[in-house]
Amino acid sequence: MYPSAVEETPDKLQVTAHEQYHAPESLSPSTVLASPLDQFRAWFTQVQGVVREPEAMTLCTASAAGVPSARVVLFKQLDPRGFVFYTNYTSRKSQELRANAHAALAFYWREVHKQVRVVGRVEQVARAESDAYFRRRPVGSRLGAWASRQSAVVADGEVQARVDELKRRFEADENDPTANVPLPEFWGGWRVVPDEIEFWLGKPSRLHDRVRYLRVEGSREDAPEWKIDRLAP
Repeated sequence: MYPSAVEETPDKLQVTAHEQYHAPESLSPSTVLASPLDQFRAWFTQVQGVVREPEAMTLCTASAAGVPSARVVLFKQLDPRGFVFYTNYTSRKSQELRANAHAALAFYWREVHKQVRVVGRVEQVARAESDAYFRRRPVGSRLGAWASRQSAVVADGEVQARVDELKRRFEADENDPTANVPLPEFWGGWRVVPDEIEFWLGKPSRLHDRVRYLRVEGSREDAPEWKIDRLAP
């Protein structure tokens, strides 16, 4: 068990820990790859088996009025355009992405003292691509996608009752990987097409290495150019 790093009073919690970061490598515009997507691929590959659930990322969206919200979702694919995740298209996050087609992502890999921050435009993934991914999911997860009206208020037991009904409807057994549970019309992928990506490397005394890529305005959509800078910690 870790020692307490919190001072508690009746009206306040105060964090007293001062975690020090000691990433052994360094990061600068002269050492990173020319493409931030290639740089992300390199970092993400390196942390496999070292970081627990490295695909967990914070997704930040905002309403049309600019009211933000954040939640942790799972990164599922990197392709030449950007970062893909999947969700219910009626959820709060999807409603906000339709109203304000921009998002931010943040990966935090504590074990290796690294972060990646992404800001960009969003687009829906093609249905065929969503279908291919959906069919690779466990049967229970596919049934859950059908059963959950994500972000809606529900009664205790309501979602499980829907799951039980859907098992009968699709004649699906959660232990049968061949069960035919199709992709719902209200479910699929979103892609964040980055305009900005920052790589962060934790260093002692908060003197962190930060390198930011900015998409060069007017560069080709299918082969963007990037301006690479060091940022102050």
